[in-house]
Amino acid sequence: MLQPHPERAVFSLLDTDLYKLTMQAAVLDHYPNTPVSYSFKNRTPQKKLNQAAFDWLQAQINLLGSLSFSPEEINYLRSTVKQLPERYLVFLETFKLSPKDHVQLEYDLETQDVKAKIKGLWVDTILYEIPILALVSEAYFKFVDTDWDYGGQEASAETKSLELLNFGCAFSEFGTRRRRSFKAQELVMRGLVAGDVKYQSSPAAKVGSGLRGTSNVYFAWKFGIPPIGTVAHEWMMGIAAVSQDYWNANLLAMDKWRATMGDANVGVALTDTFGTDAFLRVFTPKLANIYAGVRQDSGDPLMFLDKIAKFYDEHDIDKSKKVVVFSDSLDIEACKKYKIATEKAGMLCSFGVGTFFTNDFHSLTPPHKKSTPLNIVIKLSSANGKPAIKVSDNLGKNTGDKATVERVKHELGYIERSWAGGDEEKRWNELDETASELSS
Repeated sequence: MLQPHPERAVFSLLDTDLYKLTMQAAVLDHYPNTPVSYSFKNRTPQKKLNQAAFDWLQAQINLLGSLSFSPEEINYLRSTVKQLPERYLVFLETFKLSPKDHVQLEYDLETQDVKAKIKGLWVDTILYEIPILALVSEAYFKFVDTDWDYGGQEASAETKSLELLNFGCAFSEFGTRRRRSFKAQELVMRGLVAGDVKYQSSPAAKVGSGLRGTSNVYFAWKFGIPPIGTVAHEWMMGIAAVSQDYWNANLLAMDKWRATMGDANVGVALTDTFGTDAFLRVFTPKLANIYAGVRQDSGDPLMFLDKIAKFYDEHDIDKSKKVVVFSDSLDIEACKKYKIATEKAGMLCSFGVGTFFTNDFHSLTPPHKKSTPLNIVIKLSSANGKPAIKVSDNLGKNTGDKATVERVKHELGYIERSWAGGDEEKRWNELDETASELSS
């Protein structure tokens, strides 16, 4: 297993989310020659990189070009992520990133704004998103907000783990994209695993609760826990852009996904790329029975729960065996709240907790205010020359060409919705102000 490198913030291509690898396998099968582009967006524009941070970021992105999958890493994938086709694993033997050909990075010295675009074949560029986002976050906290340290991170993660587990929650770590650094995520993983070991050995351990795994493939390997993940919005966005059939895009995406992964490995369905209502129109009872459940990633979780429960009931599907995976800006109280609500609705639940684990820090200087994370994303912006868009259940998460967004909303009969937790610029800050007041 590759070990951390003193000059590289990302030193292994396995230091990414599992769904990037599973999607790359599906892209290789179905869209090997499709050109795409991605765009970077900082949803917290008040948090800017200085020149030193940008220079470091640029150097680190360039270093990605020297990485490749080692035989040991490919063998790990072969033995652990068994849904990956052998033809894909053979493809990885010679796969490399080429930032000089694919990544366009610009810095405005006056405004301190960073512009980043990724262009190339889909199969060649799909793995940039996670490492670049992680590097942007690390650059900011390495050179701009430096009033923090790693003290207490492992212990804090263990405490969080035990609190979730004692409440009966099943959860996974999803924090790579916005982590403070590789070291921060490693400390968190140690704490989460320690908490799970302690919990599972206690007489109070409940069936169904536990640390299910991590989306980060490298850390799953390192800590001997399952890598977790299926698909991201990117898959549906790209297929819709290529096909220009937004009404059936979710169905096309599921059909192609099943063709690559097999019905036994499709996992949970991501419902909100073009609004959950549009998804449910093509989610046939056959598909609903094949998929283990659904993932909630935008909008009001309680409204989503009600909608999904009614869907299962209307189609005589045993919802008691179906899982709802929550993955949108979670903390402990949110997990507890949604667990109670899901059980009341008669379904199972699991939680993908990200930034709350890997970027939860406070300033060293009194009154020790929250050192808030960046809210940054990289989204597919075009595929095969057509705009790629996302029309989620939360207005703040809609992305892409505005004219296409409006056209698709009209085509799908999309209903505009917003909710109290949907302000992307204040995603963590509102809670942070409360925490600061309580600590002062």
